[in-house]
Amino acid sequence: MHSRRASALNQWGVATIEFAICAPVLFFLMLATAEVGRAIFQYNTLVKAVRDGARYAANNAAVGTTRVVNLTAARINETRNLVVTGNIAGTGTALLPGLTVNNVTVANAGNGFISVAASYTYTPMLGATLPMFPSGTPINLSRTLPATVLMRAL
Repeated sequence: MHSRRASALNQWGVATIEFAICAPVLFFLMLATAEVGRAIFQYNTLVKAVRDGARYAANNAAVGTTRVVNLTAARINETRNLVVTGNIAGTGTALLPGLTVNNVTVANAGNGFISVAASYTYTPMLGATLPMFPSGTPINLSRTLPATVLMRAL
């Protein structure tokens, strides 16, 4: 009877050690999956915002039936505001943290096309750098997410 109880306690101790070995790997995989999902979500938000901005600029920049693209400064600012905040007035918070109108470019691409581009610096949840021990150079974890849409002016 005594040996059966000792065997059960030994098994419990082995399971604890196995968990201690596997837990960091499992936690890393969980956090990595969450981080990749967050990056994809932010990239999708950026692409949708740029697409909406290009659609707005394409609908409002052409003059009549001449197919001459007329991008005024006001129209460019409205498009940039739409990409950043989701409205042409530029009121409210940015769709992505840290995204500003300086990250958005609106240009006449020629031949009746309008180009809207934006670049966004993605920063992971745990910080922008991964320190290297004992005294190595830290690894930069931030990544630039670019999005460009080209549309024909209507």
